[in-house]
Amino acid sequence: MDFKNVIIMTDLDGTLLDDKKNISPRDMDSINEFCDKGGMFSIATGRGYSMAKPIADKLSLRIPAVIFNGSAVYDFTAEEFLWQCEVTQKAREYVKAVMDNFPDVGIEVLHKHTVYVPALNDVEKEHMALENVKGDICSLDDIPKEGWLKVLFAYPEDKMPLLARFIDENCREGTNRVLSAPFFYELLPQGVSKAYGYKQLLRLTDSEDRFTVAAGDYPNDAEMVRSADLGVAVSNAHDEVKAAADIIIGSNNEDPMTRIIDKIRDM
Repeated sequence: MDFKNVIIMTDLDGTLLDDKKNISPRDMDSINEFCDKGGMFSIATGRGYSMAKPIADKLSLRIPAVIFNGSAVYDFTAEEFLWQCEVTQKAREYVKAVMDNFPDVGIEVLHKHTVYVPALNDVEKEHMALENVKGDICSLDDIPKEGWLKVLFAYPEDKMPLLARFIDENCREGTNRVLSAPFFYELLPQGVSKAYGYKQLLRLTDSEDRFTVAAGDYPNDAEMVRSADLGVAVSNAHDEVKAAADIIIGSNNEDPMTRIIDKIRDM
């Protein structure tokens, strides 16, 4: 297949990034070749601006990216939001209810370029340290009332089912709720997902007629993988993503983008 007719969208953690959070040199070469020959390549990640930017810069993305798990399309070259969708105003009430019932929870409120942290625990501390991000630790009342693109709840994996059940039962109205890692549960705007963000990117880049490829590993990727012309799951993916995929390739440690691009080349 001619790369000029193709757009690839990939998740980051557990898909493009290996277990050490790196992109393999072979994948970098393959991505650059794909783009040089007219292909379009970008990322769809649950990360907000500050956590996605180092990867976007390393990739030298030529087109915008989907960030905040689908709540925004951002152009890292022009450094501007092209589209965004905010969480319901009821989210503040939801966060307070979670804090009252789970005093040991960690919480991020992602607001364009700022990560507000109204509740801090060990899981959240480790998250910020791993991504080298300084959150604005503050009270819930100090967070701006508007501009919330998503809310992330950080909790130990063994206790997450209890928290997720509470959120599903009490924070349903006006939200989409996704498990983005074993220890992260998120509130997104209603109807928003990576698949929805991908559609917005296609619209904004006049790429709706291109052959779409999407790769992922976790349940928050499943809808995007399912909706693409070619849905790809890495071998380390959750069963839900494998079921949604058209093909399953090697793991995130085995040059996944090279495998995908070679598959497209042979189609």
